[in-house]
Amino acid sequence: MKKAPNNLPAAGASGEQMSFLPPPPFSPTWPTRGTLPDRALGMLMDGRKIDHPDFESRTQSWRLGASIFVLRSLGWPIETIEIPAPTDDCPDRVIALYHLPGKYIAQALAAMTGGRL
Repeated sequence: MKKAPNNLPAAGASGEQMSFLPPPPFSPTWPTRGTLPDRALGMLMDGRKIDHPDFESRTQSWRLGASIFVLRSLGWPIETIEIPAPTDDCPDRVIALYHLPGKYIAQALAAMTGGRL
């Protein structure tokens, strides 16, 4: 019996597992008004990409990572981009830049306005 070659490309374009089921519908829960996750979501809903220094300067809080964690647990599909740290003391250090894709911003705004945009 011959073995299958182990150099076959992985499933999907970048190695992710493909699914035949549709993704779940976008239906996140809104964070409690006035909380840090609510403020972070407001920044993301403006279409901005936010990092820790930006969040800290606007909220006087260093808890951006915790706020993003809460938003993700509420169903918000926030994406992370790793960028070089703004300091020169450690060239391999990266920080996170967070953003909410535009299609989800549009869906959330439509849900807020009852479908009237």
